[in-house]
Amino acid sequence: MQDVRLVIEPHASGAAHQFVRDHLDAYNIAATGQADYSQFAVFLRGAHDEIMGGLLGAVWGGWLHVAIIWVTEALRGRGHGRALLAVAERWALERGCRDAFLDTFSFQAPEFYRKLGWEVFGTLEDHPPGHTHYFLRKRLGGPTP
Repeated sequence: MQDVRLVIEPHASGAAHQFVRDHLDAYNIAATGQADYSQFAVFLRGAHDEIMGGLLGAVWGGWLHVAIIWVTEALRGRGHGRALLAVAERWALERGCRDAFLDTFSFQAPEFYRKLGWEVFGTLEDHPPGHTHYFLRKRLGGPTP
């Protein structure tokens, strides 16, 4: 048996992170037969091509996962978040996805997502202390309020 050790690496390289992801992806594909995985990004760019907002996500197994969505504070409340989600949902639908999931916090935007047809399916209270962590899902392709 090999000698192994546990090492915490707060600043591990991107290559080290990717190595672990690649091996988990290979396992997941072997276990499910679902090989169509793709990450994507949608950006909101300003006049000088600066990033003013964005959505990072992935599609796999017929699901869209919205990992991160952010809009610069100066542009919030103008429909840009809704537009980012709409583009991501359409992109996922074109790739055969029928469902989506994401998570958000009570200090972020749970009501924003609910207004767009997302439903809470789970919560984690006091994460972080004094706040709630929400887990939401949405059936894609249906009417958006």
